[in-house]
Amino acid sequence: MRKLAIALIACSLFALPATAGAAPCKDAKGKFIKCPPAKPVAPAKKATCRDAKGKFIKCAK
Repeated sequence: MRKLAIALIACSLFALPATAGAAPCKDAKGKFIKCPPAKPVAPAKKATCRDAKGKFIKCAK
């Protein structure tokens, strides 16, 4: 019984993002409309390890 409950909770957690993603693509009446284009996400910059003079050094972890 416990395994069944855990499985149902896990399945419901996976379904939440799918329903949340559809909400912006509905109008006030609840009908689906064409979604606006997604904004591009800038890639994260790599951390460069340099000393005070600007020379590359070994990065500390």
